[in-house]
Amino acid sequence: MQKQKRIAAITMARNDDFFLGRWIKYYGNEIGRENLYVYLDGLDQSAPRDARDINITKLPHVEEAVQHGDKRRILLLSDLAKKLFDAGYDIVIGCDCDEFLIVDPAENKSLAEYLSGIDGVTSVSGLGLDVGMDLNTESALDMRAPFLTQRKYALLSTRYTKPVIMFRPATWGSGFHSVKGKNFHIDKNLYLLHFGGVDYNMIKNKIGDRNPSWEKHLKKRARTIEIITKAHRRNTPPKIARTMQTLLRPVYDWNKPAMFGLKLVATIPERFIKTGI
Repeated sequence: MQKQKRIAAITMARNDDFFLGRWIKYYGNEIGRENLYVYLDGLDQSAPRDARDINITKLPHVEEAVQHGDKRRILLLSDLAKKLFDAGYDIVIGCDCDEFLIVDPAENKSLAEYLSGIDGVTSVSGLGLDVGMDLNTESALDMRAPFLTQRKYALLSTRYTKPVIMFRPATWGSGFHSVKGKNFHIDKNLYLLHFGGVDYNMIKNKIGDRNPSWEKHLKKRARTIEIITKAHRRNTPPKIARTMQTLLRPVYDWNKPAMFGLKLVATIPERFIKTGI
């Protein structure tokens, strides 16, 4: 019988109780709450409502442009991952609190079981599914219900095909989009679901709550909603995107995936609802 490896999950959040609460619930169920490490960006930040057994550290907030902030935060998180490896962890998952790494339920394996069977690489990525709202057919989000009972479509996105799983110490690039100096491996049974575009009103409210440098970042999330709403075809098989992203690389970023501007929309497999997300 395969031995289950010791796995940690890390994230950093500011003013994001809604997603952070769901992040804690999901990864806590998958790998154990005692293996979750959360950096809160600001000494003024309150701990999540249900913070039992979670490892929480508050850091001073630095007001800065998105790009500079991303670089500073990813170095902090990469350093945390290295410390966790030194402390005896075998695998570290690093992602934003609106991102959820899943194993295809068809595999009938938990996330911990599946990741414990991967060897021989520094990092692995799931295929990115940027889940969005169809304004024509989907209602405003019920904040108490699972996301995947309310949203059916996702943009097959290179932006969220991210090497969030590390098996040995290394340094992530900004936003977890790459691992510096390492090749990119996309696993055929892993998916990274991003929910930043899950509700249009939520995005509008956040734009009004952030400094101007964040507007462009948040409007990208609204762009996902627009693409999904206007798409004529929404049944692109994820396998097509995975093959393209495995074979194609930008000349200027060899360790990131590429689809050269294609905006392909997929219907999220109904079996994904079993994840409870």
